[in-house]
Formats: sequence, structure tokens, C-alpha cells
Amino acid sequence: MVAVRGSLGSLTALGRTAEKAKQRQAELWPVLAWEPPGGDQAARRFPAAAAVVPEWERLARERLVGALCEVFGGMDTGLPGQALVVRGAPGSVLVRMAGRKDDILVVGNGRRGRVHRALSPSVGRYCLAHAPCPVLAVPPSPLHAALASTHRRNT
Repeated sequence: MVAVRGSLGSLTALGRTAEKAKQRQAELWPVLAWEPPGGDQAARRFPAAAAVVPEWERLARERLVGALCEVFGGMDTGLPGQALVVRGAPGSVLVRMAGRKDDILVVGNGRRGRVHRALSPSVGRYCLAHAPCPVLAVPPSPLHAALASTHRRNT
């Protein structure tokens, strides 16, 4: 099972996981977890938000399709398994989905600044702390680090 977000780090994790799954003749389950802006509580508190939930789910599906197309050139991964879009907090969804001891959960492990870490909890850290199966954190590609460095230098 591999977490997909659409970021460079998650695309790297998806590609590397697919390579390992082919070598081991294993299944590949790309999972994109999503929740409404402000979380499910905010969506329940404001009834008007319920009207746009299908749109948010559609956008999540498009993000997953885009990630699969980016890595595999289409929706077919060439491996058994299924791509899933699941509503819920990413960390808890991934831990719940990879609930068997023989599963392996793969997450991208991007470098994040202090402000981002303070405002947004790390899905990878949550999975490492709570998953009953092994968790593999894939570092971003060297290209990602070079792009981030260039971006910082230019700003």
C-alpha cells in the first residue's frame, strides 16, 4: 500500500514501490486519502458544505488519476491491486487500510520547514507510530531537493 498525494515525494514513493512490487510479484494499492477543508467536523457544522463534498471527492479522484498517469503513463499500473480514494484523515486512513501484519505501508518523507510542521502534522510520523505493519518512508528524489534549493535561492 502506498500513500499518494500528487507531490513529487509521493510520486517518487509510488514509482519506487511499483518497482519493488514487480520484483516481489506483490500487489500495489495506491491510496489517496482526503477530507473536506477544515475537516469532517467543519463539513457537518455547515450544511452548505455538504453540497460541495462530491466536488471535493471528484478533485481527489483527479489527483489520484494524475499521479498514476505521471508515474505509469496511464491508469494501469501493470500490477495486481487497485487504486483507491478514501475520505478521512490521511494518517488514520492509511493505518486502517494497511491493517494486516504482512502489509507494507509506503509513504513519502518530504523535508518540511518549521512552520509547515507546526501547522500540519506529518502523515509519515503518524503512520510510523500507529501502523501494525512495517512502514517505509521514501525520501524525496535528489531533483526535488535541487528544485527546493533553487526556489529558496530565487525567493
